[in-house]
Amino acid sequence: MSEILSSSAAALAGKLSAGELSARELCQKFLAALEADGHNCLIGVRGEEALAEAEAVDAARARGDKLPATAGLPLVIKDNIVLRGKLPTTCGSKILHNFASPYDAHVVERLRQAGMIVLGKTNMDEFAMGSSNENSAFGPVKGPVAQDRVPGGSSGGSATAVALNLAPLALGSDTGGSIRQPAAFCGVVGLKPTYGRVSRYGLVAYGSSLDQIGPLARTVEDTALLLGVIAGHDGRDSTSADEPVPDFSAGLGKGVKGLKVGLPKEYFPDELDKNVRARVNEQVEKLKAGGAKIVEVSLPHTKYAIAAYYIVATAEASANLARYDGVRYGHRSSKAGDLLEMYRNSRSEGFGPEVQRRIMLGTYVLSSGYYDAYYLKAQKVRTLITRDFTEALGQVDVLLTPTTPTPAFRLGELMDDPVSMYLQDIFTVTINLAGVPAVSVPAGAVDGLPVGAQVIGRHFDEQTVLRVAASLEGDE
Repeated sequence: MSEILSSSAAALAGKLSAGELSARELCQKFLAALEADGHNCLIGVRGEEALAEAEAVDAARARGDKLPATAGLPLVIKDNIVLRGKLPTTCGSKILHNFASPYDAHVVERLRQAGMIVLGKTNMDEFAMGSSNENSAFGPVKGPVAQDRVPGGSSGGSATAVALNLAPLALGSDTGGSIRQPAAFCGVVGLKPTYGRVSRYGLVAYGSSLDQIGPLARTVEDTALLLGVIAGHDGRDSTSADEPVPDFSAGLGKGVKGLKVGLPKEYFPDELDKNVRARVNEQVEKLKAGGAKIVEVSLPHTKYAIAAYYIVATAEASANLARYDGVRYGHRSSKAGDLLEMYRNSRSEGFGPEVQRRIMLGTYVLSSGYYDAYYLKAQKVRTLITRDFTEALGQVDVLLTPTTPTPAFRLGELMDDPVSMYLQDIFTVTINLAGVPAVSVPAGAVDGLPVGAQVIGRHFDEQTVLRVAASLEGDE
């Protein structure tokens, strides 16, 4: 059984297509693994529904129907991606503890069309607000390598499930690093696609101009496979780009000979953990050995990124989360009072402290007298950061940076220090502000804890990003 659970998604797809493995058998093995999970990765599991879908795939294959290559492959999805059926979509929050979606997200529709089977919904920081997966109403996820360490956030449940072989693939969402940072901490691959590459229809919004759904997997090949399933235009999302979807797997074996790789000097500061620096430098040497040309570049407005990000993101969160008022759906306070008291009590009881902190910050920066001083200025800085990336990526094919400044920290270590927690995103938030694609790929370990290297590319050039990531894979 362990051999099946640790197999790549690509290998499992081959076994399913060849009839060496039934979709039901595969589904049962992973469901059993999920039920035995001791890391609190899952918020809910779709046992009966998943098995019924697996049986339907097996029946279609037995009839000789032409099926997608991914038919029968199981995966888990983050609990801010809506899924119709019995399983609630909670976003890791008390305020949505009983919300059952009447419709599927666009990415779920794509998964169903590809014959893939959602096994369950993964634990997450409440409304995707966090860098440690400690802000969930369902309790923290324990790291896959050391249970006293965080798995990263906010897609920590998805990354941990993949790292522990509880699922071959997972979907997460990334607003400021929420796929890449957990991928780095858990020793897996995590991709934030270009903003607009994957439809946000059915993704519960945190920061609408920053959010993007993306894949987590154990290999770059599997990451490319899942991206190919979920990418594409969707008219229901006004920010969805009508761009052709290439074969993301096509260039994975081409190597890096002739490519220019930029090292942004701002991402290698003196304060960077020396062991993280050493692991990333080893990846640089791999690229050199493969024939890539290494070039130092500059992203001069990086120092303003955290401030700009936490103004833009919280402002959008304040607007997006105004809808949770206890009237139409979700938690409603049982305390008596007038309408205003009901709003206040429902939101105070339903939202956790980190979400409340971000709503208050976002409301403040949007308020009269402060809009120009904070929000408008942050948007101008965002434009400068985007320009930095455009100019740097005009000189090179990709950029290479650390994904995180340190390996995974201990559970509880930064919970009372929100500024230090926010600084964990220093190497990832710029990518969301600029809207470019980036992938975190395992880059070895520091004291037994995984670290990641981040490959950043031009808008809609995930192919080159994945090509470089594949050349870094293995032999850490």
